[in-house]
This record gives sequence, C-alpha cells and structure tokens, in this order.
Amino acid sequence: MHLVTKKGGPLLARQVLLIPFMVCLAIGVEAGQSSGPVVEIRTLLATDGAYAGSVTKAAVLAQIAPGFHINDNKPTLDYLIPTELRLESARGVSVARTVFPKGELKKFAFSDMQLSVYEGTVAVGVLLKIARAARPGTCTLKGEFIYQACNDHACLPPTSVPVILAVKVVPRGTPLKRGNGDVFNRIKFD
Repeated sequence: MHLVTKKGGPLLARQVLLIPFMVCLAIGVEAGQSSGPVVEIRTLLATDGAYAGSVTKAAVLAQIAPGFHINDNKPTLDYLIPTELRLESARGVSVARTVFPKGELKKFAFSDMQLSVYEGTVAVGVLLKIARAARPGTCTLKGEFIYQACNDHACLPPTSVPVILAVKVVPRGTPLKRGNGDVFNRIKFD
C-alpha cells in the first residue's frame, strides 16, 4: 500500500526517513548539545611585549555558552572531570604558573550536593617566564583548554579546544604598553 502526497510522492517513505532524524535531534537536545562550540577561547597579554629574562602575565578567557557550565579546576567530587589548561613551551617562553579562579557553588538536579563550576566567562591567569637568551620576535605557545560541559540535566563527553598564545619579545629599553586591566585586575596571581 502506498500513501501519496498532493504532489504524488510517497508519504510513507518520507515519514520513515524522517523518524531517525527526529530521534537523533531529540537525543541531542536532551543531552544538551548546542549547535556551536560550548566553550570559545580568547587570549590576552597584560603588556604589548615582554623582555628577555622577565616574567609576564597572560590570560586565557573561556566563554561558556549560555545554559552550560564546566567543572572547577578543583572539582567538588573526585570523579568529576577538572577543567585544565595545557600550554607547551616555545622558543624561550615557558609557563611558570597557571592560576584558575575559584568556581561558584551551584545546586543541580542530578547531584545531592552543590558543585563548584564555572559559567559565563572564566579568566585563567598564566605567568610566562621569558628566558634570558630569548631573542626578539614573536613566540607562539600552543596548547589546549580541556573541559567537560554540562547543563542542568546531562553532561557532554570531555573535550578540548585549541589555545594559541603569541608573545612578542622586545629588546630591553623598548617601552611596554599595558592593556586589558579589567581582566588582569580580577586574576589573583599572588
């Protein structure tokens, strides 16, 4: 038996092909999948350059999509996936220390206790050590921001987004211009 639409096409065949698509769409919505990335990354420097033999401040800003949260770098429970930042050294520039903010305690339907999470924009501070032998020029550190995103009902699989941080090493005596004070004033490097 064939059912036909007004234009004469087989209605039953279209309905059968549509069912798997609708099931996948419903599963994705229930799991909290978004149409784009859950976390987007931007990097900033406290100054427009750095001297060889110095330490300079950088920040990795993680913008978390509305409706989602990611775990604190020091999660409330041992089995939760911590948020991490990994950067590889490059041409005389290395990471001296990484500073994560304290998460916000929130209660979710899937947990009996409050969990420490990040929502909105998270500023992760990075102290960069510039080697004494570093030559003038741009050094690019590459790495990844690792996280597990969840909504109020479910969690997505752990994932990561690439991080690229460019540092311009300048000759001593070159004036350095400060910037991004609104971000760096919030990061507790001490």
